[in-house]
Amino acid sequence: MMSLLVVMAIVVSIALGYRTKINTGFFAIAFAYLIGCFVLDLKPSDVVKMWPIGIFFVIFAVSMFYNFALVNGTLEKLAGHLLYGCRRTPHLLPFAVFIAATVIAGMGAGFYTVLAFMAPITLLLCDKTGMSKIIGGMAVNYGALAGANFMTSQSGLIFRGLMQNAGVDADVAFVNSIGIFASTMIIPVLVLGGLVLSNGHRTAMSAADAGATRPEPFDRNQRKTLTLIFTMMVIVLAAPLLHLAFPSNHTITFVNSKMDIGLVASVFAVIALLMKLGDEKKVVAMVPWGTLIMICGVGMLISVAIKAGTITLLASWVGTSLPGFLVPVAMGIVAAVMSLFASTLGVVTPALFPTVSSIVASTGIDPMVLFVCIVVGAQSSAISPFSSGGSLVLGACATDEGRAQLFPQLLFRAVPIGAFAALVFIAVLTVAL
Repeated sequence: MMSLLVVMAIVVSIALGYRTKINTGFFAIAFAYLIGCFVLDLKPSDVVKMWPIGIFFVIFAVSMFYNFALVNGTLEKLAGHLLYGCRRTPHLLPFAVFIAATVIAGMGAGFYTVLAFMAPITLLLCDKTGMSKIIGGMAVNYGALAGANFMTSQSGLIFRGLMQNAGVDADVAFVNSIGIFASTMIIPVLVLGGLVLSNGHRTAMSAADAGATRPEPFDRNQRKTLTLIFTMMVIVLAAPLLHLAFPSNHTITFVNSKMDIGLVASVFAVIALLMKLGDEKKVVAMVPWGTLIMICGVGMLISVAIKAGTITLLASWVGTSLPGFLVPVAMGIVAAVMSLFASTLGVVTPALFPTVSSIVASTGIDPMVLFVCIVVGAQSSAISPFSSGGSLVLGACATDEGRAQLFPQLLFRAVPIGAFAALVFIAVLTVAL
C-alpha cells in the first residue's frame, strides 16, 4: 500500500507538471514532504537532507563555467564554422548538424541549451536546402543528447551522480558513463546514415548548397574561452583515465581522489571572471535553475520511495518475473514510455537508476548494460512533441502551419524510428554481453 502511494505521487507529479506547465520538481518536493513526514513519520530535517546537494552543486558549477562560452558567442560561432564546413557536400548536412550539436553539447552547453539555439538554425537550413525536417530534427536532437552525455557535460555528470547515489563506485560510474556516451553516439550514426543514404534525401539535397556563409573568425575572448574549456576537459578526464590505467600509482591515485569536476569548474569560472570573458550577472542568470529544481525535487521524492521500499519492490518484480534476457529490453521500453511525457534527466533516470543494483543482484546482468538500456530507451523517445526535446524542436518552427505539419511527423515517424533503433541496439547489446 505504501509503495502504491509513492508510485501514485510520482505519476501525479509528472501529470500535474505536464498539465499545468509548472515545474514537476515543485510537486515532487511537496509530495516528498507530505508522504515522508506524515506517512513514513520521518523528521522534516531528514526530508530536507534528501535534496541531492552533490548533483545540484556539480550542475550549477559546470553550467556556470560553460555559460561564459554562451554569453560571449563562442559556441554559436563554433556551430557556424562546423556547418560551413559541409557546404560542398550538402547531402551530408544532417551529419554536420549532428556533429555541430554534439560538439557544442559536449563542451558543456547541455541538451536544452543546444536545442534552444541549434533547432531554429537547423529548421532554417531545412527550408533553404530541401532537407526533411524529420531528418533535421532528429539530427539536432540526437547530437544534443549525445554531446550532453559526454562524461564532463551536463547529462553525463548527472548520470554519474545518480549512479553514485545508487551505490556505484565513482570509478565504475565513470566507466559506465563512457558506455552510455558511446552507445548514444553509435545509434545516431546508424540511423542518420540510413536516412542520408536514402534516394529521397539525396535527390532533395542534390541542388542545395546549404546556404552557408563563412562565419567571422573567433575574437580574442572567444579564443581564450575555447582554451579554458579544452584545458578543463583535459584535467577532469585525464585523472580518472590515468587512474584506470595505473591503479597502483600513488600520485595518480591521490590526484584522482581530490578531483571533483564541480570544484574544478568553480576554479575555472573564477579564472574566466578575472579574464572578463563574460558578464557575471548574465552567466549566473543562464544557469538552468528549472532543470536543477526538477532533478533535485524528483530526487527527493525518489529518496522517499527508497525509504518506503518502492524501488526494491519494483526491482524485485522485474528481476523475478521476467526471463533474464528480456530484462534489459523491458527496462528500455519502460524508459522510452516514461520519456514520451517526462524528462530523461529529471524523472526517468532518477526513478530507474536506483533499481539497477537490486536487479543485478537477482539476475547477474552487467550493471552497465542496464544503465545503458535505461538511457538509450529514454532518449529514443525524447523527440516526442510531448517531451522536452520534441517540444523545443517544435517550438523552433517559425509558423503555426509549420508546427501543425511537424507535430504528427515527430510523433508518428521520428519517435517510432528512434524507438525501433534503440530496441534493436539493446537486443544486440544484450546478446553481445
